[in-house]
Amino acid sequence: MAKRRRKRKLKKKVKVIFIIFLLIILLGGTSIYMLSNNDKKPPKEKPKKIEEKTKKVDHEPVLKKAPKNSEEYTSFGDGEYKTDKGYTLKVAKGIATVEGNIIVNKTYSLPKDFRPTDPYSNIDKDWAIEMIDKTATNAFKSMQSDAQAIGLNIYIASGFRGYNSQERIYNSYVAKDGRDAADTYSARPGYSEHQSGLCFDLNSVNDSFAATNEGKWVNDNAHLYGFVIRFPKGKEDKTGYQYESWHLRYVGKDLAKKLYNNGDWISLEEYYGLTSSY
Repeated sequence: MAKRRRKRKLKKKVKVIFIIFLLIILLGGTSIYMLSNNDKKPPKEKPKKIEEKTKKVDHEPVLKKAPKNSEEYTSFGDGEYKTDKGYTLKVAKGIATVEGNIIVNKTYSLPKDFRPTDPYSNIDKDWAIEMIDKTATNAFKSMQSDAQAIGLNIYIASGFRGYNSQERIYNSYVAKDGRDAADTYSARPGYSEHQSGLCFDLNSVNDSFAATNEGKWVNDNAHLYGFVIRFPKGKEDKTGYQYESWHLRYVGKDLAKKLYNNGDWISLEEYYGLTSSY
């Protein structure tokens, strides 16, 4: 029995010694590994190249100012110009537009052979009672129908006029009243909105129209259909023409509402910052 106990004790001692020996080996190996790694110097990082980033600044091109009169305009080529109100005036094939709206006045003329690009009916003559542009014609027919519903009669007395027709009309006024006077109420050939197919004269085509029920209704409601009083009262120095209550121009409902200005009409020239001067 005593021998068995001694053998058991001996086995335990051997196990303990073996475990201690293993621990020494493991701990020692770890220390050696750590020391060997500490001796190694970390690799030098390659210096990062500092790239100078140049900011790209998109500069808008400095546009030449829009013309002040017809002489300047005729010397301008096709391109883009800046108006006094900051709008971009585009000239293409001799036709000036702002926001897609054709501009025709004493400064801006149309080519002699210009014809409306989207006619309501075939253009087979140089003069027509009815307007030619399709969108504008449909808008007028809607306005005319609504006016009739309340007992008012509005009709187009003068619509599209080509270059040659305007030349004959203008020259007749010059012969009657002189050039200076004619320029206050009649456009020179090439400078008439009538050639654009976007305007027309209503009913009597004279000052009496403003006092009629039709004239008053048109003044207050034309903008609802996309039309404006093209030559408003008191804006002669802006438009270059006397007040014409009967002369309407189609510009679309959005712009027409702005120009209506709650009854205090603003001219196209004022709104876009344009001139109207020969």
